[in-house]
Formats: sequence, C-alpha cells, structure tokens
Amino acid sequence: MDQDLECARFVDAHWATLVQRVKMVMPIVDELRSGGMLEWEPYCKIRAADTNQERMRELYEVLHSGGDKVKSAFYSQLETQEPCLFRALGFTGNHTHFEKTQTPEISSVILKYKKQICSEYQYVTEYNSLPGEYVLLSERYTQPLILQTHRDQQERQEELCSSGERLQQVLNSRTSHESSYLNSLFNPGDHRISPSAIILQGNSGNGKTLTVQKIMLDWASGDLYKEQFDIVFHLKCKEINCISGKKSLVEILSNSCSLTSDQISQILQHSPEKVLFIIDGFDELRLTEDINHISPNTDPIQKAPPQVTLCALLKGHILPESFLLVTTRSTATDTLGKLLKTPQRFTEIMGFSEIGVEEYFQKFFQNEELFRKAYEYVKVNETLITACSIPVICWIICTTIKERFEVGADVTSGLETTTSIYFDFVSTLLQHHCQGLSQSVPSLLRSLGQLAERGMLEQQVLFDEESVNEMVSDPAGNPFLCKFLFKRRISQETMFSFMHLSFQEFFTALYYVLLDEEESQRKVSELLSIPSNDCLPTSYPPRFAAVVQFAFGLLNKDVRRTLKKKHGLVVHAQTHLKKWILEELRTGHPLGDRTLFWLHCLYELHEADFVKEAMEAWTLINPSDGLLRRIDCWALLYCSQCCHSMNELYITNSGLTCKMLSMILPAVRNFKKLTFHLVDLSDSFLVELMCALVRGRTLSSLRLSSDCSTRGCLSCSVHSLDLSLSEETCSIRIGTLCEDPVPSFLKLTLTLPRSELISIDWTNIQILHQRDLDALMHFLSSFSKLKKLKLKIGCLTKKYSLWTLQIIQNFPSVTELLVDADFLLEEVIKVLQGSYTRPACRLEVRGFICNKQSQKCTVPKDWHQRCNQNMTIHLDSQGFSMKNERTPLFWD
Repeated sequence: MDQDLECARFVDAHWATLVQRVKMVMPIVDELRSGGMLEWEPYCKIRAADTNQERMRELYEVLHSGGDKVKSAFYSQLETQEPCLFRALGFTGNHTHFEKTQTPEISSVILKYKKQICSEYQYVTEYNSLPGEYVLLSERYTQPLILQTHRDQQERQEELCSSGERLQQVLNSRTSHESSYLNSLFNPGDHRISPSAIILQGNSGNGKTLTVQKIMLDWASGDLYKEQFDIVFHLKCKEINCISGKKSLVEILSNSCSLTSDQISQILQHSPEKVLFIIDGFDELRLTEDINHISPNTDPIQKAPPQVTLCALLKGHILPESFLLVTTRSTATDTLGKLLKTPQRFTEIMGFSEIGVEEYFQKFFQNEELFRKAYEYVKVNETLITACSIPVICWIICTTIKERFEVGADVTSGLETTTSIYFDFVSTLLQHHCQGLSQSVPSLLRSLGQLAERGMLEQQVLFDEESVNEMVSDPAGNPFLCKFLFKRRISQETMFSFMHLSFQEFFTALYYVLLDEEESQRKVSELLSIPSNDCLPTSYPPRFAAVVQFAFGLLNKDVRRTLKKKHGLVVHAQTHLKKWILEELRTGHPLGDRTLFWLHCLYELHEADFVKEAMEAWTLINPSDGLLRRIDCWALLYCSQCCHSMNELYITNSGLTCKMLSMILPAVRNFKKLTFHLVDLSDSFLVELMCALVRGRTLSSLRLSSDCSTRGCLSCSVHSLDLSLSEETCSIRIGTLCEDPVPSFLKLTLTLPRSELISIDWTNIQILHQRDLDALMHFLSSFSKLKKLKLKIGCLTKKYSLWTLQIIQNFPSVTELLVDADFLLEEVIKVLQGSYTRPACRLEVRGFICNKQSQKCTVPKDWHQRCNQNMTIHLDSQGFSMKNERTPLFWD
C-alpha cells in the first residue's frame, strides 16, 4: 500500500517533467515489455497514444496498478538509463531524497513531536466539561459529509428547504461524484493537478475544528498522509489574534507546538515540499483593510505582525512549496480565496449524513440498548433528525438524553422539545462563537429575527447582500448566517441564508415573542390568518405552523428564565398565545384539521398545568389532518398524560399502526371514549390493548377496527371489536371476516358484569382464527359469568342450531341468547321444535326461510327474492313458537 502511494506521489509530483521528457522514458517501456514485465495490452496502449500526455497517462495507470514488480523495474531502469532525470526528480531508490538525507537528530525531533500530538489530540474537551474532564476523540469523531464542489442557487435552496428523508435524498444525489474523504483531499483533480491549498468550508458547529484534530491525530499515528507529509503544523487563528508584537513564522509555530524555533527552522529548510500547515478558523482572523498592500514577507524567520506573517504563508510568499489546509465559515470564503495561493481546492463540510448521525449516536452511548432507544426517538422527529446533521446539535441531544438515562428516567421525558434543542444550540453559539461581534446579544437576535421574518413572509431563504447589510451589522462575522457566491453571467452575486429553513423559522418565532405584547399579538395574528395555500380554508394548519410551534416552545418557563437571566430578554407573548389556543380548542373545527398542529403547540410549550387545562377544554381529539407520524404520537402521549380524564379520542384514516398505538397506550386509558382504525391489527397487540384498557375506570366505550385491504388483517382473528361499559355491565361485540363456504359467525356480542373484565383471558381470542364451533365454544369459556349472547351468522344449519342449544347447557349464567341469521334451513326448525331451554333462559332465532322446493336461497344477495319469508323463532322452558314477520313491499 505504501508503495502504491509512493508511486502515485512520484508520478503526480513530477508529471510535467515526465511528459516533457517522455522520449527518455519510452525506451524503458520497451525494455519492460521485452523483459516480460509489461503485458501486451497496456504496452500497446502506451505506444499507440497520439501525444506525450496521453502516453504518460497510460504509463501512470500501469505504474499505479501494475504491482510491485512493474514499479521496481521502472525505477531501476530509470535510474540506470536516465540517472540525471532520476536524480532531478528527487528519487534515490524507492525513497525521496529527503527521507534518505534526513539526519537522525531531525528524525528524533519529529518522532517526539508526533508522540506529543498523539498525547494531546486524542482527547476532546466538551462545552460542558468540568476542569480535568475529557472524552476520547474516538468516542466523538464521526466522518462528516465533505463535498468538493460549489452548488448553484437552486441546489442551495433545495438543501436549505429539505428535511428528513427528502434532505437525505438531496445529499445522496450530491455525494455520488462530489464527496471526499480526509485521505483524498490532496489527490489530483480532473486535470491531474494536485492542489497546494485546500479550503475546508463549514457552518458554525459543523465539525471543522474536530476534523482538524482528527487529521492531526491520524497523521501523528501514521494513519494519514504518512508518505505525503513529514510534518504537519496546526495554527489556530483565534490564538494568533492574541499574539502581540512582531513575530516570524518560525516563532508563531514554536508558540503553538512543542518544537523550538531552531528545530522548526531545520525541518523547514530540509523539506518545505513535505510540510502541511493546517490553519483553523480563518473567519476569526482579524485582518486589516491594508493587508493586501503590505510588502510581502518571504522568509520564515522574518518578523512582522502575526496576521501579516500568516497571510504571507497563505499567499505562498513564505515556503511556496508547502501545502495548506484552511478551515473557515462560508462568510469568509471569498476573502480567503483571494488571499490563498494556487492551485486551490474548495471543499465543504455538510455535517452528518443520516448514516453519520447513527454512527455518532452509537459512539456516544457505547451501549447498544441505550443507543437504539435514543436514536429511534430522534429519528421519528423530522425536524430533529434534520438538525442532527449539525454535529453540535447531535452532541446536545445525546448529552440531554444521556442525563435522563443516568437518573433512570425515560428517554421521552429527557428530550423535551424541538425548541429546547434549537435554543440550546443558539445559546452555545452565542457563548462560544460571538466574542468578536460588535452587536449586543439582544440587538443581534432582534436583527436576525427581522431578517428571518422578512424571508418567511416573502417565502425566500436566500437574501441579497444589500438586504442583509440593512438589517444585520457585520453579517460576515455572524455565526448564524451562511454566505454564498453565485455566478451571474460574467460576474458574481453574494447571497446569505440561515443554516437551514428551520433556523429561519426559529428566529422568526424568537423575534415575535420578544416584541411588546401588543405588537407581538398583532404579528402572530397576521401570521395565523395566512392559510397553507390559496385553495385551502383557514381551518387547515397555518402556512407558518413551525413558527407558531417554536413560539409556544419559547414560552416554556425554563426557556424564558434562561433568556432573562443570561441576556436580559423578556418574553411578552405568552398571554395572548395561550388565550388563542384555548379558544381554538373550545371552538374546534368540524373536520379537526388542526388537531396535530394544536398538539405540537402544547407539546412545545411543555407546561403540564396549562396543557391539562387545554386538554380538559378539548371535547374531541380527532387527528385527521394527515397521516399520523411517530412524532405526533409522542406529542399526543405527553399532552394526554397531563390530564387524567378526557372526553374522546378518535383516530381513523390516519395510517394508525399497532406500533403507534402502543406508543400512546399509557395515556389512552385517560379517555372516556376511544375510536381507532388500525392498518395492521394483530392478535398479540389486541391482547395487549385490552389488558391495558380494562384495568381503568375512565373508559366508557371503545370502537376498534382494522383495515382488511392490507396484509395486517391476516394476522388478527377479528376484524372489529366494540366495547361498551356502564357502571354495572359491559358489552363486547366482536366482528370477523367470514370468507369460508361453511357456516361461521360474522359478529359476536357478549354481555357480562363489568367486574369480570379484569379476569378475562384475552389470549383466547386467537382461537377464533380456527373458524370452527369447538374453537368458538372454547373462547366463550373465558367469560365465566356471561349474561347475554348474540350471534350474527350466515346460514343457520342443523349443526349450528345444536351447538347453540349446547351453549344454554354449558353456560348456566346465560339468560338470553339471540341468533341473527341470514337464512334458516328447514332442518333447523325441526331441531328447535323438539327442544326446550332451562328456566330463566330464552332463545330467539331470526332469519329468512326460502319456500322454493329446490335450489333454495342461502346467501345474503338473495334476500329480496319473493320466495323468502322473514321468520322469528322463540324458545324457552315452555317450548317452541314461530312467527312470520311481515315481508317489506320495497327492499333497500
């Protein structure tokens, strides 16, 4: 592997020389072929190439993939036949000239430097670390998504506005040809030109500094750039700003590492072409306006103001053979691009992909069970999983959840709201990335809010430079804004944006709640009156629902307390927002189109007392405004747990699954009336649901049905189940799908004392899958104090009638038995005519009897035939009676 890298570096570094002197190289190619070292096909490609450049490209491919023998033979022949060219290229044997002539003293110095880097850079100090606390870099660093290309305006807008799965699709479409890894940053580009300087752009919190730390550690450990760079220096612009007086490059480097000025000078003299300078945080470097007019500094030991010395290094005036990797926020990329020597390469850290987020969670928790719980919780929240592409937000979320795990609390109670995570992120940037701003925090937040509001109302996420300068002072230094350059025919245009549309929504909400009460009320009212689009009524969630939900989250007591304590900011909007949602809940909308929106507003507020008041005012909770998501279930769960007695929960046509209903199961027992339509009802979940519901005293009715158009109905013995409860009794109605040709029941209704519900073995419901009378009899045995039984069946046969009579004997508590059949066979009448019931028990049978002599009607579609008569049979301890009911003149 090392030889492959050496070969690639050898050819790339001296490409121009090799192409120019290709005539000297071609005899070597001929000898390789005649000696059997080179296969016929690649040899022909090399000889047949039209130009020197094409010939060398073919040779490069052979050297890169032909194996050690080909490379060794090439080096040997080159040294023998063209020693001048060989020495001019800097090679002796298979090693660079520097490697051969490196003194033991320098080798020892570099080795000690690497050990010091390994010791220092293997740890990470986090934002909340106490003195002496640290974590291993390996437990935090995850490879971010790095793109090597600029994107046009449409692509940028797509990235800013996409979220959840759609954002991942957008990023995946970018990564197929444009992504990069740390080990390939300095690889040759499309024109086989190796860059001398890399621009590594990224937003605040996207992991630029941690990536630099990873590069340093991997180089010192021998895992990265081993053949490319003999030494790597790390300079932090924030530290350079603190250096006073005039300093040479050697002195600046000595100030930032363990090497002395003399040691650094010796290393730089020996191998400037194998030195990499990593300059972190260029956007924080304090540059004067006349920086481009200062006389160039060309000597590593020449003294100048530190910023001037650093700029001389960036421009290539000092050590032009060396390599540079510079990190910066997007707001300073254009300035850096003008300063930096060429050839340059632009790269951008996009944060984590979805796979990267998962890997980060796994490394953070170091426990499979905790990792799964935390990651699955965040994954269902589209806003949070989108924000997790920002590594700092990933850390905030993981830290918050871990705290809850450590005290034994449930994960859902730890990660309270989306607003709280965004607020923590903004607070982190304000504390650690805003020291150099001239604006006060209140002024900064107000200007960002005004810009965000303007974008929301005008439906734009990209802002022109003039508009931004009117509202925000020093936008280039603002950590919450991103800056882009777009080509406009023969010129460029500068535009700004927030990190993502969701941050624009957050700052709009923050701006509204910090206004005075009257102005805040006016603006929020105007916002709420704007429909989703011109075709939808105002009962639908408002177009800026996310802004309103963030506003409710900012009303939270802890958030308000922090705003006032840290920044002296007072939230004024809470009175009218709380009054508004109470009026909305009491008034409601016929279609329930805002149910999920209201639930998320209450969830973001996260104040149990007010949520309880709101839930009590809510007569019917009917989330019909779209397919239900798991994050909606979390919101419903929290809100429902705040109130111990609510009226009605009605969830149909929302794609409700057993997994979703299981999520809210701890809270559904607080409702009096429940109606659910599931797409995947199963016996196991039905048992779990019934066992949970029958233990409470709140429930008065349950209506449960499944979607038999899906595969889910095949795993459940019943199609529907209705439960009606009073103080003393309960009624259970079970419906099945009967597609069998043999008689079977379609519906079963049981009445029994309410006190018996808790002792029912609901697992017996699985027996109904068997669709036979013995199974049904076994199921009925679960109800020891059964009072009434009603059966709805297809065609009542002699066998079924005998089975019905057996129920009367087997269940002495039954006082009433009703059989509602589509058709009665004459053999049934004969059986019942000679039968009796026990005292205090009566049997009633209803159904149609066909009077035809042959081909009698037996299926429901034949009801309307005039040959059919509607009959009612009564059977009790006194005997048998039959009544001919009146047949309607007109059938439905």
